[in-house]
Amino acid sequence: MSGRPKVAIIGSGNIGTDLMVKVLRLSEHLEMAAMAGIDPDSDGLSRARRLKVATTHDGVDGLVQLDEFAEVEFVFDATSAGAHRRHDEVLRALDRTVVDLTPAALGPYVVPSVNLGDHLDARNINMVTCGGQATIPIVAAVDAVTPVHYGEIIASISSRSAGPGTRANIDEFTETTASAIEKVGGAARGKAIIVLNPAEPPLIMRDTVHCLVSGADTAAITSSIEEMVGRVQAYVPGYRLKQKVQYESLTNDDPLHQLVPVGAPADAVKVSVFLEVEGAAHYLPSYAGNLDIMTSAALRTAEHIAAHRQENSR
Repeated sequence: MSGRPKVAIIGSGNIGTDLMVKVLRLSEHLEMAAMAGIDPDSDGLSRARRLKVATTHDGVDGLVQLDEFAEVEFVFDATSAGAHRRHDEVLRALDRTVVDLTPAALGPYVVPSVNLGDHLDARNINMVTCGGQATIPIVAAVDAVTPVHYGEIIASISSRSAGPGTRANIDEFTETTASAIEKVGGAARGKAIIVLNPAEPPLIMRDTVHCLVSGADTAAITSSIEEMVGRVQAYVPGYRLKQKVQYESLTNDDPLHQLVPVGAPADAVKVSVFLEVEGAAHYLPSYAGNLDIMTSAALRTAEHIAAHRQENSR
């Protein structure tokens, strides 16, 4: 393979189409080669054809039959957790690197602002969930200063930005996000909640992060969170704090206090962070920050892996 590594996308819905537009418009390291879907009349496949991208409406089976697939190095999966399991089997046998935007979690979790340099040689990378991409950096920022005994996140997204794939993956969303809060964010225990907000006009993505800590240096925690927000903004400019970081001392009879492990400082504190994620509106409306942060994180991850491989091949 020569020049920029070529990529394909499975899934011609909102996420797949936005990702295609990002690759074509923004990426200096990757080249868009093909898009696969299952609806021949989808806007994603129609747009891909207009942009001279090879297409198929026969899913992964049609994708691997395309002439263009021979030079594809990375495949982004923007379908569903259930569908991804078979996609991974097919693509693993063909030695392709898969960047999974579903919550299937077959491969290691990657949140670019936290662990972008990890798992560079993995053949399947999981991008967790939109809620995870928005909130896990905050949990990790707190954990960098003091151990997080418990991390809870609430992701509120517009109903309009939740397509069939998102709605079909609600259970996987909560399970995968909670797991990644622990494995990537560093929390001893994690919990995730998603809210589909039906408000009109649609509201942009809002996220709340609660972290239980003890022996807290509030100035250091705030500084770490603000630094982490800047790191996320490097690839998601619409990511921002809605207000100052909040600290609440908990009494001994507060249920959360029971999660403080034996031997830890007894002065339990709940750290609360309120976020807003506005999308870049490359293809999706700006209120769909939940989808924009997923495609932006996936693109950044694939570009970093591609750069790593090119450097090692010299």
